[in-house]
Amino acid sequence: MDNKAGDTGENITRVITPNKRKGEIYGIVEKLSGASRLTVMCEDGSTRNCRIPGKMKKRMWIREGDLVIVKPWDFQDEKGDIVYRYTRTQALYLSRNKMLPEIIDVFNER
Repeated sequence: MDNKAGDTGENITRVITPNKRKGEIYGIVEKLSGASRLTVMCEDGSTRNCRIPGKMKKRMWIREGDLVIVKPWDFQDEKGDIVYRYTRTQALYLSRNKMLPEIIDVFNER
């Protein structure tokens, strides 16, 4: 088959990945703190207090152990915003294709 999107050789993924240019990273939710606040273990090894922005509060329910995309704040690195939550199927897809960093890859197939 011909690559219609241009012959760049890039792999096509079926899920959203963090935009590294915007500073987004993977994270695992460790604890729910209430009032749309979470404690998230990020791929860079730091634990951040994150919040769920208003546009996502009612649309997306987040539980402990979920894989999320975090955008750390520019002015306070220990805090951040949740950008996206992966479903269990999407997290397993990322884990199976070795797209997750070792530090947060907790989705081993049983």
